[in-house]
Amino acid sequence: MELRLYNNLHRQLEAFEPQDPRRVTMYVCGPTVYNYVHIGNARPPVVFGVLANLLRRRYPRLVYARNITDVDDKINHAARELGVPISRITDKYAAAYQDDMARLGVAPPDVVPYATAHIPQIIAMMGQLVESGHAYAAEGHVLFSVASFPDYGKLSRRDPEEMLAGARVEVAPYKRDPGDFVLWKPSPPDLPGWDSPWGVGRPGWHIECSAMAATHLGETIDIHGGGVDLQFPHHENEIAQSTCAHGGQVFARYWLHNGMLNLGGAKMSKSVGNVYLVHDLLEQHPPEALRYALLSAHYRQPLDWSDALIEQSVRTLDRLYGTLRDLADVPVIEPMVPIEVESALCDDLNTPAALAELARIAGEARKADSPLTRASLKAELLGGGKLLGLLQQPPAAWFGRGSVDGDDVRIQALVDERNAAKQARDFIRADAIRRQLASEGVLLEDTAQGVRWRRG
Repeated sequence: MELRLYNNLHRQLEAFEPQDPRRVTMYVCGPTVYNYVHIGNARPPVVFGVLANLLRRRYPRLVYARNITDVDDKINHAARELGVPISRITDKYAAAYQDDMARLGVAPPDVVPYATAHIPQIIAMMGQLVESGHAYAAEGHVLFSVASFPDYGKLSRRDPEEMLAGARVEVAPYKRDPGDFVLWKPSPPDLPGWDSPWGVGRPGWHIECSAMAATHLGETIDIHGGGVDLQFPHHENEIAQSTCAHGGQVFARYWLHNGMLNLGGAKMSKSVGNVYLVHDLLEQHPPEALRYALLSAHYRQPLDWSDALIEQSVRTLDRLYGTLRDLADVPVIEPMVPIEVESALCDDLNTPAALAELARIAGEARKADSPLTRASLKAELLGGGKLLGLLQQPPAAWFGRGSVDGDDVRIQALVDERNAAKQARDFIRADAIRRQLASEGVLLEDTAQGVRWRRG
C-alpha cells in the first residue's frame, strides 16, 4: 500500500520514498515555552504523531524529533515581568506542554532537543555560513544574506522583491539588505547570553531549528512538519541557512503543513487573544474527545473549533466505547488494523475517512451475531483506534471519567438491579432506580445489546 503525502515544496501529492528506508527522519517544530499552549498548537503534535505511528508500521526505524524553543524574546519578557530567571519560565511551561500532550494521547517523539542545549552547534553552523559568504557579522549581530541564496522564496512561492516590499522586517542600519534575517543578536547583561566569536549573544529563532535538525537527524531529513503559519518566514529561512551551511544539500525532502484552527471565523492566536488553552480544556472535557476533534478534519484544512465540535466528539466516542462495552465478553487475541483505515491514512493522512471507517466497523459489530465476526470486528476497532490514538482505555474508564472504580461498580449494580426489576415486572422499582441514577447525572440507554449507561 503506497503512502502518499502532499509535499508543500512542490504543491502536489507524492509517493513517500525515504532516502534510507532503514532510518526515516522527521522533524516537527515544537513550542516556544513562555506560557501554556493553545489548542491550535496541539494540532501538529497530534497529526504528525499519527503519521509517526503510520511510518513505524512500514519502516524498521523512525527517528522523530520535535524541539523545544527555550530561548526567545517572549521568554525574556515573561521572565522580566515576574523577576525570575528564564529557566523558571521554560522549565515550568516545557513540563506543562509535555504533560498536556501526554494527556491528549501524543506519544513522546524519539528526540526532544532544547535550543539552549545546542548553542555550540548553532555557533558552528553560523561559522560555516560566514565562512562561505552566506552570512556576515555587523555590530554584534550575525545576519543571513538573503541575496546569496537564489532559491529563497521557493517553499512559500514568494518573490524576494515582493517579500521585502510587503514584509514587516526590521530595517536596521547594520543590515546590508532589509530582508536579511538575524542568526545571532547581542545580549546585554540583563539577558541570557553565550560567548561566541561575535561577542556575547543569543541565537535567532530560525537557526535553532536548523542546528537541532542537523545534529539529530542529519544534513538532509525526510519530512519536516509544522503549522502553515510557519511556512514563511520560519521554514523558508530554515531552508536557506541549512542548504547554504551544508554545501547545497537538500534540507528537507517533504514539507507537510497543517491548517490553522479558527474560532468564530478568525484564526486562533495568542496575539489576538481568541484562544483556548489546552491546559484549561483538559480540565473541562475528556482529553480523548479533544484529540478526536483535532483529527475530525483533514490536517491540511482549517478546523473550526467550538463547544459543539467537542460535544459531537464526545457523543461519537460514547457510541464507539458503547460498542466495545457491548463486546466486553468477546475475547480478542491481538488488535488488527483494518486495511480501510490504513488506506485512508496512506492517502495523505485522511483522518476523517479513517474515523468514518471506525464508525462503520462499530455499526457492523453492533449488528453481528456470529462470535467469530464479533471478535474480528472488535479486533479491527481496537487496532484502527490504536493507529489513531483512540479507544485504548477500558469502556468503564471512558464512561466513568472523573469517578473512582468503586462508584462504577455501584452504578453497574443499580443498572443490573433495574434490569432484574423490569424482568420481574416490578416497574415501580425500575423507575425509581432510573430516577436515582438520573439525579446523579447517569443516563441510561436501552439498546438491542442491553442497557448502556454514561455520565451526562
